[in-house]
Amino acid sequence: MTEDKTQGKLLNKVALVTGSTSGIGLGIARRLGLAGCDVVLNGLMDTEEVERVKAQLAETCGRKVLYHGADMTKPSEISELVEFTVLQFGAVDIVVNNAGIQHTALVEEFPPEKWDAVIAINLSSAFHSIRSAIPHMKRKGWGRIVNIASAHGLVASAHKAAYVAAKHGLVGLTKVVALETAETGITVNAICPGWVRTPLVEKQISDRASRDGISQEAAAIQLLAAKQPSKRFVEVDEIGDTVVFLASDAAANITGTSISIDGGWTAQ
Repeated sequence: MTEDKTQGKLLNKVALVTGSTSGIGLGIARRLGLAGCDVVLNGLMDTEEVERVKAQLAETCGRKVLYHGADMTKPSEISELVEFTVLQFGAVDIVVNNAGIQHTALVEEFPPEKWDAVIAINLSSAFHSIRSAIPHMKRKGWGRIVNIASAHGLVASAHKAAYVAAKHGLVGLTKVVALETAETGITVNAICPGWVRTPLVEKQISDRASRDGISQEAAAIQLLAAKQPSKRFVEVDEIGDTVVFLASDAAANITGTSISIDGGWTAQ
């Protein structure tokens, strides 16, 4: 098992992480597992891959790891995901809303079906999971909700109408639910990462490289230089460790805020 300074901080808590079969979500799940949580994964994955990821995460963290394949565009399946977590573990202490997709186009060329899909997965799915989880958290008098927004939840970029709208909405939803739960022992916060080298960002790098006739690495450097003053990608573990902090007792009075991990992007 990997030794980790966060080990045991959240011992025996139950964490549900949406969009967690790869990338940022899987990294968050791993850090929560190392901190002592039992974890429910969610995402699109075939059965064989599910078993491999579950086994690997359980071995790394020494915790129970389950999977539920809820379609995050379907409210009924999102409710089933939350109820599955409670049925299997007896609680849903921590919900991390991480599921997300991207599509880029000029607004007048943006396909309506792509708009609907981005809003459904990046924003509405968080509403549905929060709505389902809050009653369980209120009964326990303790809960942590962390919404993975984006630098694009605070500032805009061209060609990303749906994504920017969804992430701004997620930041607003965070504030509203924080106010509604301020006296319940539940905290609700958002994390706003800058560029993280995930499959979503890799596609943008590839598109830029193809468009400009340059290498992948040159395109990656250009991407960073345009927005992120640190000129380095945010590490997945930096986001995961921030989630662990927000779920810990040290952050019990931090609620309704958005924490930027963006190498200075939104400071400009």
